[in-house]
Amino acid sequence: MNKSFQQKPRLLFLYSELADYFIACIRKLVAAYDVEVKVIHWSVNAEAPFAFDFPAGAVFCEKKLFDKQKLVEEIKSFSPDFIYCSGWMDKDYLNVIKGYKHKIPVVIGLDTWWEGKIKQYLACLLSRFTLLNKFSHCWVPGSKQKQYAIKLGFREEAIRTGYYTADVDYFKGIGEACALGKKKKYPHRLIYEGRYYDFKGITDLWDAFISWKRETDNDWELWCLGTGDIKPIEHPAIKHFGFVQPKDIGPFILGSGVFVMPSHFEPWGVVMHEFCAAGLPVISSDKVGSAEAFIKDEQNGYIYHSGNVNELKECIAKATALPDDKLFEMGELSRQLAVKIRPITWADTLMKIIHKQAYEGTK
Repeated sequence: MNKSFQQKPRLLFLYSELADYFIACIRKLVAAYDVEVKVIHWSVNAEAPFAFDFPAGAVFCEKKLFDKQKLVEEIKSFSPDFIYCSGWMDKDYLNVIKGYKHKIPVVIGLDTWWEGKIKQYLACLLSRFTLLNKFSHCWVPGSKQKQYAIKLGFREEAIRTGYYTADVDYFKGIGEACALGKKKKYPHRLIYEGRYYDFKGITDLWDAFISWKRETDNDWELWCLGTGDIKPIEHPAIKHFGFVQPKDIGPFILGSGVFVMPSHFEPWGVVMHEFCAAGLPVISSDKVGSAEAFIKDEQNGYIYHSGNVNELKECIAKATALPDDKLFEMGELSRQLAVKIRPITWADTLMKIIHKQAYEGTK
């Protein structure tokens, strides 16, 4: 039997690593709707040490404060009307949500693409016993993840999209504030924001950029924001700034002209959404999930085959050869594409699940 509620709904989020964009969604949720929100989350990752500004109206608790039994008791005491669980990697979360599916909506977040791997086929075979018996809905970022959700056994009507969104108003506001300056003098800088790991393709970007600089006489620079286990390369036209808090990103958006995301594997990539909202043209590998939503190839950016340094170099050459006014125009299209998904659409999607009296089940 579905649970009905006469007071404001109580929403529980069992979350992995927090990110600023998720906090923005919660902030919009509690501002737009009369709800109680509790978020239980993993500890902050030392390699992405975000300093969060938690919104009033929501309670955030680190998971490490609870042992398994206390976690069960905490959730029972909260008596949720809705549960969201970010994936299936946390076995403690999976354990505590048992038995809720037939009482309230229990939603799993899924950002993995369907790639036809053996592990994915195995997950599909076992999903009746591992996922479909616990979750009523699946929330995905885009069409590639939706394909996987269907293969796992979720009905199409029980799948929602728009699982990830940037804080669009914030980044759009920064971009609009920078627009006049960029129109007068467009900044000749590529920008990368992400961790310094091999799977992020950061060395591909350095190799492509340095090779291109060697072959052409130009004034373009590359700015890199992030940290990781790869040592920052030294080059006179490449600058490294370390990890940058979202509140400090403004000067970097003002000073950059093209965003580059060279990942070898990126299930979605909210950072692309952020820089599109800020009005930058983009260069992306074909392994970035969010490219399907925010890039129109040759119109507001370029897509190349992941790991192909020569193709990446060609994309850099194409973008930087364009007149400044054309780059500005491409950035305007990026901004238009970015507003399709926002924290308010995220909040609306969630509340429609809650208020649907006969919520859809799974196969």
